[in-house]
Amino acid sequence: MEDIEVPTEHLHETIKEKTEEARETEKKWVMSLAISTALVAVLAAIAGLLAGHHSNEALIEQIRASDQWAYYQAKGIKAEIKSLQIGGADHSADVEKYRKEQKQIQTAARAHEKLSEDHLEKHVLLAKSVTLFQITIAVSAISILTRRKWLWYLGLVFALFGVFCFISGLL
Repeated sequence: MEDIEVPTEHLHETIKEKTEEARETEKKWVMSLAISTALVAVLAAIAGLLAGHHSNEALIEQIRASDQWAYYQAKGIKAEIKSLQIGGADHSADVEKYRKEQKQIQTAARAHEKLSEDHLEKHVLLAKSVTLFQITIAVSAISILTRRKWLWYLGLVFALFGVFCFISGLL
């Protein structure tokens, strides 16, 4: 009996071509994942730096507000002392001057408190963006290890929310 020959050369070439195509596609995906993760890491670093800056500024503004409130109290004490002085000249002009200065000091103290609150709000938004970027990086790492593209896409969703918080923290 004669052996039947099945032409497999063409089959081997097709398998080899498909394997190369799959490898090229995976290389592109891995490269895209690596680049997107690196960009997210850069955004996380910038957001972390800015979050720390706004935290410091919030603290400085709160200290300035506290200083102004202490100054406000000092002017109030001076006004009270002047109004209680006995036997001297009329001190109502001095008392009125201190009360007027207190109003200006109060305005400055409230302005510093407002600035502190604004910086703290930006700090919170930027800190959220850092957290979301870190989650993105972790999910991307799991994605590359498990070769699951859907995890990378999920990570990109976290990154989009992170970018939203980042931009909100800048405004």
